[in-house]
Amino acid sequence: MRLQILAAATGLSLALAGCVSSGGLHPSGSLIDALTLKSDRSLSKVTVSPAAWPTEDWWTGLGDPQLSALIAEALKDNPSLELADARARQAQAQAGAADAERGPSVNAGANMIGQRLPLTAAPPELGGGHFTWFKDARASFSYGLDLWGGKRAAWEAALGQQRAAEVEAQAARIELSTNVARAYVQLAYAYDQLDVSKAERERASTARQLTEQRVAAGVDSQLQLKQSDTEVANADQRLAAANRDIDAARSSLSILLGKGPDRGKDIARPQTLEPAVLAAPADLPVELLGHRADLVAARWQVEAAGKQIKVAKTEFLPNISISAMAGFAAAGGANVFQLPARFYTFGPSISLPIFDGGRLRSNLAGTDAAYDQLVAQYNQTLVRAVNEVADGYDAVQSAQEQVAAQQRALDAATQAWQLAEQRYKSGVGSYLEALIVRQQLLAAQERMAALKAQQVDLSVQLIQALGGGFRPQAGAADVAVQSSPEHSL
Repeated sequence: MRLQILAAATGLSLALAGCVSSGGLHPSGSLIDALTLKSDRSLSKVTVSPAAWPTEDWWTGLGDPQLSALIAEALKDNPSLELADARARQAQAQAGAADAERGPSVNAGANMIGQRLPLTAAPPELGGGHFTWFKDARASFSYGLDLWGGKRAAWEAALGQQRAAEVEAQAARIELSTNVARAYVQLAYAYDQLDVSKAERERASTARQLTEQRVAAGVDSQLQLKQSDTEVANADQRLAAANRDIDAARSSLSILLGKGPDRGKDIARPQTLEPAVLAAPADLPVELLGHRADLVAARWQVEAAGKQIKVAKTEFLPNISISAMAGFAAAGGANVFQLPARFYTFGPSISLPIFDGGRLRSNLAGTDAAYDQLVAQYNQTLVRAVNEVADGYDAVQSAQEQVAAQQRALDAATQAWQLAEQRYKSGVGSYLEALIVRQQLLAAQERMAALKAQQVDLSVQLIQALGGGFRPQAGAADVAVQSSPEHSL
């Protein structure tokens, strides 16, 4: 007996020594600490306010009820949101399936099989040479013990993927609302361009008529007339381009609304849009972690990948499961549901991988690499997010300065036009000279329209960079992301 025990112990030791091992495999990625991404100097000229984050209905600050209605319509009907919602539901179903794997499995069934055994296989007393019905009814139970927490880790990983998908669905809504606002800004700018183009067409046409009169009077030559014809043709081209820009902006809005092209035809000219006035939030890099949907989703992805590493490591360890079956069985015309017909089986089982050709190590190495990829993506997203916000504030501030400078140029051009008109009415200057000054005024107006449209667009982009009013559900912003996953296994 002692020799048998010694042999069994020796065999078990050799088996364990030869088992596949996860030694030496681990991820190398580490998350960037947001505190290391300094932005104080970049935002030194920006007012800091704890209430600087965009509200969920930030678009109302642009001052156009039609825009608010369009964004509400897009959030209701755009097909891309349906795709994001479907992905979230799929991730939720997968999390439910992973949770179900943690519990026991109970099944029931029944069979009724008619068969004739040959005499060469069974003697007559065992049914050989006769047709017999075999009947059974049974119930089975199985339960795999989660000794190392692998099933729980798999469920937590699936839960992390579900939360990431839910946040990504919210991110899709934020992106859609900002895209609608930016397309609406382009529509407003296209209408401003149309106004300037019409005024330029009128100016060029009037100048051409005056030049034709001067040519008839012998004051100007055909050269000046051809130059006037060129200005009229250029004005016609710009007028057609402005109309095309309006159609293009309406078409973009139709797509974003999830409607046909005729929907865009019903969109009225936008009101004068005001750029959003935004201050910088305090502790921007850290606070940004909970206000940007893409960052929150990336953190959930990293968390889920860390749990997957634990799942992969448990595959190297012994697995114990318990199974049982009980039921009734009978042959021929005997009653199957009687005490002598009962049968049952019960027993635990244990399995331990000893040699698999490197499959488990390759699987763990791939899981480690997937974790490192998600960490790198998170770090990249964080760095990009902080820099996008800082650059957004700088761009908005620059746009304000450019608008102020252009306003001075526009005021000067307006005064020059007024003086030219007065000179013409006083008989000092010619109307043709006044029209040349008018052309400079129109150019200043066109530049101002472009700068104001850019100013509003940049403010919308900054709102998106700040998270677009994202409000995570409880716990989503507080997910604890480790610099590396657990190494206890």
